[in-house]
Amino acid sequence: MRILGIDPGLQCTGFGVIDTEGPRLHYVASGTIQTSPKDGALLPERLKVLFDGITEVTRRYQPEVAVCEIVFVNVNPQATLLLGQARGACLTALVANGLGVAEYTALQLKKAVAGHGRANKEQMQEMVKRLLQLPGLPGKDAADALGLAITHAQVARTTAAIERVAPLRARTHAAYKGGRNY
Repeated sequence: MRILGIDPGLQCTGFGVIDTEGPRLHYVASGTIQTSPKDGALLPERLKVLFDGITEVTRRYQPEVAVCEIVFVNVNPQATLLLGQARGACLTALVANGLGVAEYTALQLKKAVAGHGRANKEQMQEMVKRLLQLPGLPGKDAADALGLAITHAQVARTTAAIERVAPLRARTHAAYKGGRNY
């Protein structure tokens, strides 16, 4: 399975692509998509750069599934809003290109990759390097994106094993307003 991980950000969005063969992980590609208000670009133009960049990565590497980090609430509400808009542009590009999208929090990512939820950026970079047997450390944003792909590979493997033993069914008894299920 080929997995595309996305670490959304308005100035720097990381992406990472891995292949999985059972428990084995193989690095395919990683990098960042940069936008900057210093170039005179307004917010809508910057969001289009993200959309176009994710579309290009999706078309180039042909992933089967995508993973995106869930936004956390910052102390600064304006920064949180901008991050949410960047994430929305990324999610829209993924769905527009026909990909299913899984979502994980930073805590879930850090626990899956580094073993604890308070891992710092450097620890995440080192663990991604080791898990993918890279010759050097990936950039911070690319490491988070690769980490998301690794997290999904682990979760997908576990979910498939559980599904073989006892098929999973959506819970319908806990419907929330408007019929949403969780």
